[in-house]
Amino acid sequence: MKLLPAALLAAALLTACSPQATTGNGPTTDEPLPPTATQAPPVTTTEAPPAPPAPPTAPVVPDTPDAPKTCTVPNVVGLVHQTAQDTMQASGLYMLREEDATGQGRLLVVDRNWTTTAQSVAAGAVVDCATWITLSAKKIGE
Repeated sequence: MKLLPAALLAAALLTACSPQATTGNGPTTDEPLPPTATQAPPVTTTEAPPAPPAPPTAPVVPDTPDAPKTCTVPNVVGLVHQTAQDTMQASGLYMLREEDATGQGRLLVVDRNWTTTAQSVAAGAVVDCATWITLSAKKIGE
């Protein structure tokens, strides 16, 4: 009958591991144990109140094209080509082309080495700022 001591040992272990408090000789209680250093108290959370409804939005109106902006073309003939470009841009004109006035088809690589000899739109003209303007130039000293 070796089974009986093993059963008693198992019962003793189960009783020792019970979550209920026991008092050596007295009956067990059904009340939970107070929290100890290893047991964290239950966490209580409160939910935030729901956000208020969003205010009604204004209807979306598609962009309407405005009237074209106009610019007055400055006189840049005789200026160093770089200065001519800067002057045009300061007037709101950015659509600029450049060409070699001698007809040799050279590229105006270093703008400061060229002098503007002509412009495709006359000075003083009021044009749409998106108008293309061609500046003709020749190398300084030619």
